[in-house]
Amino acid sequence: MTQTHRLTTLDSGVRVVTEAMPAVRSVALGLWIGTGSRSETDDQAGLSHLLEHLLFKGTAKYSSLEIDQIFDAMGGELNAGTGRETTSVYARVIDEHLTEAFDVMADMVFRPAFKDVDSERAVILEEIAMYEDDPQEKVFDVLGEAVFADHPLGRAIIGRAPVIAETPVEAIAQFHGERYVSSNVVIAAAGAIEHDSVVELAAVRVPNGAANGGRPVSPAPVPGTARRRFERKDTEQYHVCLGGPGLSRHDDRRFAMRVLDTIFGGTSSSRLFQEIRERCGLAYAV
Repeated sequence: MTQTHRLTTLDSGVRVVTEAMPAVRSVALGLWIGTGSRSETDDQAGLSHLLEHLLFKGTAKYSSLEIDQIFDAMGGELNAGTGRETTSVYARVIDEHLTEAFDVMADMVFRPAFKDVDSERAVILEEIAMYEDDPQEKVFDVLGEAVFADHPLGRAIIGRAPVIAETPVEAIAQFHGERYVSSNVVIAAAGAIEHDSVVELAAVRVPNGAANGGRPVSPAPVPGTARRRFERKDTEQYHVCLGGPGLSRHDDRRFAMRVLDTIFGGTSSSRLFQEIRERCGLAYAV
């Protein structure tokens, strides 16, 4: 049987997983850090997201402009994202540019310079205001609060404005130092790659770090308690969400749940879309 992927754990603790795809010339490369909004306290709510932005503001080796110019010159794509449980920096480049792309991305993740912090605070505060002005986005944050109550999973990933505006740079750097350690990072690559070559790049460019799996979080709330949350805004529409705790990602029934979700309300032929929009004309979207 042909092996589809390979996994190596280095002495530093970083895990390197790859899948070779000989039919392509491109490489998809990502560094995944095991930290997100779930691992934040109330006083840290939004630091994962702020830190993700600051990774692009430069390192001791590369300025922010140089990072942009390098990937533009390669014809590559570079982006990042913050979730509830992970932060990721990912790129797609032609195979011949893998070494340079890896070098820049590793420097961004492990050695940010924390430059232009105040300007980036302003950007995120505008982003928060944008979500607050968009009820069809805001309603899902309200649903999260209803389902998870005071648990960190109930908070918006984007964070709280006071935390973004007031957290000192030293505290942001400490947050980075506690979470962006090699044992809490997975490097993934797929495409025109050789596993051993990626492992060698990681061995050279990823620093050794103390083992640290991130801060512990409080237990998840007991499911089954109905909660309601309402937020009033002077708009022309109501936005309504119903939801609750679902299945574990390790539960094989999640595939059937995905099918049920699509049948119930996920597409334009779904039961709810056909009834609420097509037959009754009560809403534009379901």
